[in-house]
Amino acid sequence: MLKDKYASEIAQMLAKYPVKNSAVIPLCYLAQDEYGYLSIDHLQEVADILQMPYTDVYEVATFYTLLYTDPVGKWVLQVCDDNPCCFTGGEELVAELETQLGIQAGETTADKQWTLQRVKCLGGCHGAPMLQANLDFYYGITPDKVPALLETLLQQEQRGTMSISGRFAER
Repeated sequence: MLKDKYASEIAQMLAKYPVKNSAVIPLCYLAQDEYGYLSIDHLQEVADILQMPYTDVYEVATFYTLLYTDPVGKWVLQVCDDNPCCFTGGEELVAELETQLGIQAGETTADKQWTLQRVKCLGGCHGAPMLQANLDFYYGITPDKVPALLETLLQQEQRGTMSISGRFAER
């Protein structure tokens, strides 16, 4: 259980916020790091720690694209499919990723290495088309750059410098 294993870290999180419920996202990140995704039971555990209704935690977890309520791969590739990215090659980027990975957007590879998602606006219109790989943004990604990008990500994984959680985004 999170409150036993991470008691000190949870206490530090809660101390940062004058209203305990404000720690819902950091606690969801902690749960996601521990379990890999946020199942109903994991969300209930966060709700119990914060003494708030499960439905409130569920609403947060299903709103943010860096919180996963279904199992995901080691690498979550989120391709922006908002207008600027689509007009500059985002659809072609998704098609190439689907071909290279052998899956459709919304799916995870059988080896649990890659999850491909379409998301709305990653805030990088200046570098469209773009994608987010776990916590890192990649701009101007065209289909011809996909093989090199995938190789770069695998090398990064081998160095142990990856995370699917926003918990480490500020560090």
